Amino acid sequence: MNKNLERVVEIPEGVSITVNENEVTVKGNGKEVTRKFNMHKILASVEGSNFKIVSNNATRREAKMMGTISAHVTNMIKGLNEDFTYILEIANVHFPMNVKAEGDKIIIKSFLGETTKRISKICKDSKVDIKGSVITVTSHNVESAGQTAANLEKATRLTGRDRRIFQDGIYITEKPGRKI
Repeated sequence: MNKNLERVVEIPEGVSITVNENEVTVKGNGKEVTRKFNMHKILASVEGSNFKIVSNNATRREAKMMGTISAHVTNMIKGLNEDFTYILEIANVHFPMNVKAEGDKIIIKSFLGETTKRISKICKDSKVDIKGSVITVTSHNVESAGQTAANLEKATRLTGRDRRIFQDGIYITEKPGRKI
């Protein structure tokens, strides 16, 4: 059943949102976050201090997409005020791992005694801090911080071995808002 649907996201003071076709840009506190959305049959606009998402004759697909867009814009606004933080733990049993941040890459040496380096990419806008066996990834963009943490976890992923015995790796222990 088709309906006319509307979602509204409040824009706090000091934050500005611009909509350019499928691209939404949120600015404030000297930071900027831009994201492209698939806005087929959906109109997004800024009216006063509200970000409106409207769809005429919306089906379930448009209703779901409207909820997704409003959640992403809310996270973009939240990221301007406070950074999103992921905490990762370096776990090794026999061979000590050396983890170093160099530019936009993280280099992992001596993983399970390997002589080759494993390289993980640091996404744009993310900052990585390595202290002992704890790695902290922070960013004002939640997707950027999450992808950097996932890249680290994936770089030390093992296949073809029993995970109960080979427990070495880098694991996400804390995400924004919850512990794992």
